Amino acid sequence: MNLLKKIIYWILSLQFFLITYIRNKLYDAGLIKSLSFEVPVISVGNLAVGGTGKTPMVEFLIDHFSDRHRVSVLSRGYKRNSSGFILVSEKDNAKSIGDEPFQFFSKFKNINVAVDKNRRRGINRLIERGSDLILLDDAFQHRRVKPTYSILLSEYENLYYKDYLMPRGKLRESKKGAIRADCIIITKCPSNISSKAKDNIIKLIKPLSHQKLFFSSIVYSKNIFSLNSSKSLHQLKGQHINLVTGIVNSEGLKKYLDELGLIVHYHAYPDHHAYSKKDIGFFSDKTIITTEKDFTKLRTMDINNLFYLPIKTKIHEHENFLTHMSLKM
Repeated sequence: MNLLKKIIYWILSLQFFLITYIRNKLYDAGLIKSLSFEVPVISVGNLAVGGTGKTPMVEFLIDHFSDRHRVSVLSRGYKRNSSGFILVSEKDNAKSIGDEPFQFFSKFKNINVAVDKNRRRGINRLIERGSDLILLDDAFQHRRVKPTYSILLSEYENLYYKDYLMPRGKLRESKKGAIRADCIIITKCPSNISSKAKDNIIKLIKPLSHQKLFFSSIVYSKNIFSLNSSKSLHQLKGQHINLVTGIVNSEGLKKYLDELGLIVHYHAYPDHHAYSKKDIGFFSDKTIITTEKDFTKLRTMDINNLFYLPIKTKIHEHENFLTHMSLKM
């Protein structure tokens, strides 16, 4: 049965390869046009499905650019219950615009956040509203737009060069698609990753002459936050807590809390999970720690002792990264 499954997956992945290969070749040859814009457009994306750290990367860029640019973030709004272009406002929520866009809107009050499956239209409307720098969330495969600078993310524990096309693996397109990236960032690296480990990855990926390869790590906050208060995680040492996540991989978060001495009861749900009252019954008996993305949904429900743990991305040699990006822009 396993052999049959492998054969079926191989056949399906071959079909998927042909579809994505032909599509990319049509764009490469100019038979389908990619559109450039008058303002800088920075794309953040990946080759694989799943969590590679796009959201903290977009937040890193917001932090860097928003003090001197009129920044807008544009997302398609995955799993939202609306359609068309929406400039996010106080009347919106995670259901109407999607988890990540609502997180950006809730967290950053000095930027515009919009959702539109038609990225060209979305960019034009944001430019009309005065934006002079656009951040595209999860847009590496969106070839109708030609970004000024393209950032490709790949997770340290699941590097794209070791992966296969769906459904055999997790790749959305061939590994050769990485050629379109201006830089490749290996995300979620150990904070103490060695120079030898970095060199090995660089030799395997073999960035092209126009590309730079960087490494980044996730930095977890030492405090957790609710709508109205905060706590130090050290206050919870030795206490039982419920860790609730609806993301692709939260093992790093669980490990972090374990190492701080919390007694973690782990409730893992699928990515972009829509929480129900039944779910809440399983984890509302203790202090709840969740991600910022999950908090955007859970905070609207009647739950006591609900806190989120912020994270940031730390780019090793970040000054070199910012310099490389500025030279392209």
